[in-house]
Amino acid sequence: MEYRHLGRSGLMVSELAYGNWITHASQVDDDAAVACVHAALDAGITTFDTADVYAATEAERVLGKALKGQRREGLEIFTKVYWPTGPGRNDRGLSRKHIVESCNGSLKRLGVDHIDLYQAHRYDHHTPLEETLRAFDDLVRSGKVLYIGVSEWRAEEISAAVELAAEMGLDRIVSNQPQYSALWRVIEADVIPTSNAAGIGQIVWSPLAQGVLTGKYLPGEDHPAGSRATSAEGTGFVSGWLRDEVLVAVQKLKPIAESQNLTLGQLSLAWVLQNPDVSAAIIGASRPEQVAENVKASGIALDADVMTAINGALADVAITDPEHTKSPQARP
Repeated sequence: MEYRHLGRSGLMVSELAYGNWITHASQVDDDAAVACVHAALDAGITTFDTADVYAATEAERVLGKALKGQRREGLEIFTKVYWPTGPGRNDRGLSRKHIVESCNGSLKRLGVDHIDLYQAHRYDHHTPLEETLRAFDDLVRSGKVLYIGVSEWRAEEISAAVELAAEMGLDRIVSNQPQYSALWRVIEADVIPTSNAAGIGQIVWSPLAQGVLTGKYLPGEDHPAGSRATSAEGTGFVSGWLRDEVLVAVQKLKPIAESQNLTLGQLSLAWVLQNPDVSAAIIGASRPEQVAENVKASGIALDADVMTAINGALADVAITDPEHTKSPQARP
């Protein structure tokens, strides 16, 4: 496993992080979840990403259970706040009240005394940015949080937060968590340049486009049993990528992967990791062997001609326009 700095902070993270969106407390039972986390640890993954909203807070509990007994100093535990976690009007958003209460809840469920990276899961248009940034800064100063990040913020939102934090002398944002893959490249135009100028690294989710970039979904054929495309939890997220023109294009990557002695999934992860602005790519798993296979993408260097071939194969289906803000898959 290779490790990278999180943006221009001093924090090192494993370039492949383990995330438990959809899987823990949803697709897999606790025993399977623990086995996958331990496979990640065995493979050298030290960075784990979750959110309070995943499985209605249960995903945090499961991750805490899976990591119990591990050396805390050797882990980077990330979670997020924004989406509703209860029925009340203040059980959502980025108000001081919700941020502080959600942080305390996450600490309890994860079974830790601090969160390494606390992320604003979306931008809150109904709360003053000053209030949000001050609340995060207070958590850092209290020792409950070490670093602050955001998730799926637009370039102009990131820029405004960076400028305001500097004016107010508040702890700075070190990361953004956007969707990014060889099929979904909208952050390249604006988000990455804006982030790079501010020292913000990208922790990208869905680097395999919900499994489509593993090549397991074939045009004109039934979807594999047990895949996200056949599960109640995952169907809505992956369906947008399951158009025949996308699946045909993805199959063009197979000979490229074979030429590099890689699986299609490993090639797709390696493509993401070639971007120096990516601090980590989040992988998920429902079985330990999936983790063991995907981690082989760490440390792989792809030649320029291989990158050109990948981009060419997907040229007609990859989404690059930053104005194309509606993703084929949505994420809570």
